[in-house]
Amino acid sequence: MVLDMLEFKAFASGSSGNLYTLSDGKSKLLLDCGLPYKEIQRSLEFKISEASGCLLTHCHADHSKSVADIMRTGINVYTSQGTIDALGLSGHRLHAIKAKQQFRIDNWRIMPLEAIHDSPEPLAFLIANSQGERCLFATDTAYLKNRFANLNVIAVECNYSLDILNRNVEAGAVPRELKSRLLKSHFSLENVKEFLKANDLSRVQEIWLLHLSDGNSDAERFKWEVQAITGKPVYIA
Repeated sequence: MVLDMLEFKAFASGSSGNLYTLSDGKSKLLLDCGLPYKEIQRSLEFKISEASGCLLTHCHADHSKSVADIMRTGINVYTSQGTIDALGLSGHRLHAIKAKQQFRIDNWRIMPLEAIHDSPEPLAFLIANSQGERCLFATDTAYLKNRFANLNVIAVECNYSLDILNRNVEAGAVPRELKSRLLKSHFSLENVKEFLKANDLSRVQEIWLLHLSDGNSDAERFKWEVQAITGKPVYIA
């Protein structure tokens, strides 16, 4: 969807792969690259070289599958040292970044943020363009410690709802140990709603719900509940 300038697009979201872009009409960023490289090329209409950089949240394959191919294409990748070490990455296209240490790519100002996930040094990102428009991108995190103002786009994981998860555990469809992992490493509908209520949404024009679980979510319910408490357009990735 198009705002005054920012355009967030979701090409794939979930355990089978993740690929997103953020553009302001002047420059485009890749957000994760967890699809096979040929699928990324097709998704971006074979214009992948137009990307000014790739922000990589963490090392799990559904987010990082094609990172080496992305660098071979000539695109710089920005991620944490923990992710670099976990994936065994190297090369001049690779840039180690840290939470709370802002950096720039073209006209973008990017603030990495601490994420809470079962991977080494995962990150979320607060991204602003030269016009001051701001996008929060946070996937695969149990919660966010930060609070935000003046956001235009929120793209946030909404993996499961606790009541659906509990029913699946009781029915034997989800192992109890998996429930424990989900609680510690993924954002629930309930926590997303509390997070949104705790933030200034006055300038928000779009909310995207990312990385819904195949069996522990309900897309229409999630969309309706978030729209009801925010009054904002909500899209399911």
